[in-house]
Amino acid sequence: MKLDPKQKTVFGALGVIVFMGAMAWASVPLYSWFCRVTGYGGTTNVAEAGSDEVLDRTIKVRFDGTTEKGMPWEFKPAQREIELKIGETGLAFYEAYNPTDHAVAGQASYNVAPFYAGEFFSKIDCFCFTEQVLQPGERVQMPVSFYVDPALVEDRDAKYVKHITLSYTFYEIDLPDEERQAQLSTN
Repeated sequence: MKLDPKQKTVFGALGVIVFMGAMAWASVPLYSWFCRVTGYGGTTNVAEAGSDEVLDRTIKVRFDGTTEKGMPWEFKPAQREIELKIGETGLAFYEAYNPTDHAVAGQASYNVAPFYAGEFFSKIDCFCFTEQVLQPGERVQMPVSFYVDPALVEDRDAKYVKHITLSYTFYEIDLPDEERQAQLSTN
């Protein structure tokens, strides 16, 4: 079957639209994977334990917390900044509050600035690793333990960093099935 020029144009345009749609759909998971692997975009590392080496040099870690538009929680860091030695394990807390009259589930996304410091920022434990569900009126303190890898002082760009900002944004997600069932049974 031979296509005339108009049909070739239509099929070509449809092919471009399908390809662009597929790329748009795949771009978020691919970018997320790329950032986790490379530390690009301020994505942090995950560690099983603290660093074996602690340097005399200190670094300030600043904390930032926001919510996505439409997320009903109040969310903020309990402290704005801490100073610790590079390699030393730090512990910070964020506070979340659900002012609504129903349970709300949330998940935190995060990044580190400056971006090139992300590969040297290692989280040992974090509330951002799991979904969080807050009941009506519930207020919680959520911990994050971390360290700044001593390899930072050897990196061509990162060795001049004196401040690192750890930012979280909470966004609303669907309630887990058991929470949704519990909420339906009380209504």
